[in-house]
Amino acid sequence: MDLGIVWFCLIALLWIGYFTLEGFDFGVGMLLPVLGRTETERRVVVNTIGPLWDGNEVWLLVAGGATFAAFPEWYAAMFSGFFLPLLVIVLALIVRGLAFEYRAKRDSPRWKARWDAVIITGSLIPALLWGVAFGNIVRGVRLGPDQVLQGSVLDLLNPYALLGGLTTLLLFLTHGAMFLALKTTGDIQVRARRLSDQVGLAAAVVAVAFLAWSFALRGSPGSAVLSVIAAGALVAGLVASRLGRDGWAFLGTFVTIGAAVAALFTGLYPDVLPSRLNDAWSLTVTNAASSAYTLKIMTIVAVAFTPLVLLYQGWSYWVFRRRIGTQHIPAAPASGPPAAPAHSPAVR
Repeated sequence: MDLGIVWFCLIALLWIGYFTLEGFDFGVGMLLPVLGRTETERRVVVNTIGPLWDGNEVWLLVAGGATFAAFPEWYAAMFSGFFLPLLVIVLALIVRGLAFEYRAKRDSPRWKARWDAVIITGSLIPALLWGVAFGNIVRGVRLGPDQVLQGSVLDLLNPYALLGGLTTLLLFLTHGAMFLALKTTGDIQVRARRLSDQVGLAAAVVAVAFLAWSFALRGSPGSAVLSVIAAGALVAGLVASRLGRDGWAFLGTFVTIGAAVAALFTGLYPDVLPSRLNDAWSLTVTNAASSAYTLKIMTIVAVAFTPLVLLYQGWSYWVFRRRIGTQHIPAAPASGPPAAPAHSPAVR
């Protein structure tokens, strides 16, 4: 098989990994003030993703690096044309990471409230803008003959892309609520189940509309099958949540997001960044790919190191697999960082 096609598939897998894993911790961050009604409950919510969120972001770094190396023309056009929204996303991710690290450094309600606001904002902005960005990639952009995007950032705020942003926002909220129902006990778990039912219905309506619009723009038999799988998995996840089967419910939203992203990439192929001005100016898997030698070296490196990364991340999820509740949160000391309980070094 052509290595350009192989790397297009691998980059799609990296984005699937990023959205399915980082999607739930975006959702948890946005739900912090909704499901964490006391300081102790908010500490439970934060600690469900405390050991995981930074590992989830590795998928984004690898996806960006792989795009740069395998498809430099795609990387250049996308990062120059989407510079402002991508800059906002990066800044949001940076301050969100700071909030996770610094929230427990002082036992002051005002201090914690400010970092909570950063976690909420830093989760909401990427959850919304990633959908807008991918909506524009699928819809096509004003790409000129010199592979440079024309127009302004306002062109990115079209109805289809905004619907894409609303779709990722609602799906990640549902995904996060499912994750909290799976990882917590007591009142937080009950509220998370109830919320996932409510937000999940809205997410299902919006997601079906977005996938149908995507199929109308760039549909293919493969993307149609994947879209049906995504819709069916979301319905199955909502039913499982109603039955109290938290693991199956989370798996449902996991498959939904993965299949939806796969449907977008399948519909996009063989383009990687379509031009709305002239089809001949579109970037494709063929004309945007690096040399065969570069792709060969990348493939060797990926085969050698990818299993190690997957093993490490799988081990992290296994170590922190237990549910936590307010009974696991130690009382905060009068000053300084709180001590961690024996069962989880990440509890703060």
